[in-house]
Amino acid sequence: MPLEVQNASTELAPHRPLTEFYDAPAGRVHFVADLFDRAAPEYNWLSGALSFWTDRQYRKHALRKAGLQPGMKVLDVASGTGLVAQGALDLGVAPRDLVGLDPSRGMLQENRKERSISLIQGFGERLPFCASTFDFVSMGYALRHVEDLGRLFREFYRVLRAGGRILILEITRPSSRPGFALMRFYMQKLVPFLTRLSRRHDESARLVEYYWATIAECVLPEAILRALKKAGFSDAARKTTGNILSEYVGTKS
Repeated sequence: MPLEVQNASTELAPHRPLTEFYDAPAGRVHFVADLFDRAAPEYNWLSGALSFWTDRQYRKHALRKAGLQPGMKVLDVASGTGLVAQGALDLGVAPRDLVGLDPSRGMLQENRKERSISLIQGFGERLPFCASTFDFVSMGYALRHVEDLGRLFREFYRVLRAGGRILILEITRPSSRPGFALMRFYMQKLVPFLTRLSRRHDESARLVEYYWATIAECVLPEAILRALKKAGFSDAARKTTGNILSEYVGTKS
């Protein structure tokens, strides 16, 4: 069951240490970086397969609903292979106004193959930007991979200009037992099996298995909203699509 995990060094971890994947909490960062580096060449295919190929249109639609417009200076945190960034470009954001940041070198390499935007290797909890730099901050399906949600959200708030907005896309575990069981089978068994069978790519299958573990153990949406409000986003809210797709939004006053 999801827990609000806290200790002396972490204000709010997104989930408990998943030591079934790495030996100790200290090994999480290296494990996650290596996992995404190895899976990067197949990530776009995997994202499509997980969403029945609706992922790109959904990202674009969510960005539009959250208020993204051409002319805004945009930071895409955990940009990965650039799927959210591409949604911003499709909505008319100029490449010069878009910055992508990700800790995985492999994911950034895939991102660079598709688009000419500024890309920086780094972590969301330690953004290498001055205060009040951006009008919009996005993060797609990476909330579960950070170390400290409180620190992450404070960084988002710091780099936004007054009136700037955030959009955090995330997958939330189903609340019903049948829904949970079905999603567990799909992500823990079916997709990894099909990935190994059709793509012959064990790293991608392992990534999906880890994805499911982080979803199943993630803190509840209420805890995420409290952390956003504590960071300064007084109007923080969660919108849902199909009960499992969460869109967290907020504005810097």
